[in-house]
Amino acid sequence: FAAQRHVLTYMEDAVSQLLENREDISQYGIARFFTEYFNSVRQGTHILFREFSFVQATPHNRASFLRTFWRCFRTVGKNGGKYSSICCDLLTAQEYHCLLQLLCPDFPMELTQKAARIVLMDDAMDCLMSFSDFLFAFQIQFYYSEFLESVAAIYQDLLAGKNPNTVIVPTSSSGQHRQRQPPNDCNPLEGVEASLFYQCLESLCDRSKYSCPPSALVKEILSNVQRMTFCGFLLALAKDQGINRALGALPDKGDLFLDPAMDQELEKLVAQVSGLSVSGPASSSADTAMPIRNSPRINSPWKPLHHRRKMDAESEGSNEETDSSEN
Repeated sequence: FAAQRHVLTYMEDAVSQLLENREDISQYGIARFFTEYFNSVRQGTHILFREFSFVQATPHNRASFLRTFWRCFRTVGKNGGKYSSICCDLLTAQEYHCLLQLLCPDFPMELTQKAARIVLMDDAMDCLMSFSDFLFAFQIQFYYSEFLESVAAIYQDLLAGKNPNTVIVPTSSSGQHRQRQPPNDCNPLEGVEASLFYQCLESLCDRSKYSCPPSALVKEILSNVQRMTFCGFLLALAKDQGINRALGALPDKGDLFLDPAMDQELEKLVAQVSGLSVSGPASSSADTAMPIRNSPRINSPWKPLHHRRKMDAESEGSNEETDSSEN
């Protein structure tokens, strides 16, 4: 159970965070620190602003990152404030990458480009994409990254007329993704025999230690065609709502822009800000000032807090230099 849930990964990270921030943590105790740390893991907020090696370290971390990305930027796909299947904002791969880096500063551009290639295929990489198209393609590419590396190798062997009798499984999860040259096979008249392709993928799913889509859903995708291209297979995975539900990180496409809990919090914040802006100029004394509301706060990992302390210290140092220069 501990290995399946990657308990050791989280224990090692918690201890590392504890040692790095021991001065802050000593003020309220180690027990409280561990309680808040594992609550953040359960809630999925532990991946915020963390390094990519940690974000992609476990399936739970990957699912948490996908869910956080969706919740933070789903408004990109809103049309005039109304939820619609037509997105008003289309972005390039570079722009989506900038959004990803707001949550994970060292997120690799290579993964963003691979996700964009699923959507754009042979089109130029600077073409615009809707939020929903990119999100579901990114989900497949990010969550099943090692699986797709093996699929690409198997597909290349089948294209060359070889019958893969060994399953190629990536041995490293360090975050260093190999450069995968996408097969130039997006013509629907080309590809490999779907039944043989599925036999190889079924063996891969059975033997791989990394996350794979459910074999039954992969079989369903490949049983509907006689031949399948690599590009077509990736696109079919991204569009399959059964795979999306099995992964469990994102809602169905029809509910992609609905998040009632987040909407309520946003409405409270907007009302609070609006109230402050209206009463602020008219309030000239402490007696008439609007009381500050305590809004719910999401637990954040300790590393960003540590960074903020460092930034504050640097800021204080720069102020001292300025004061001394003025004197």
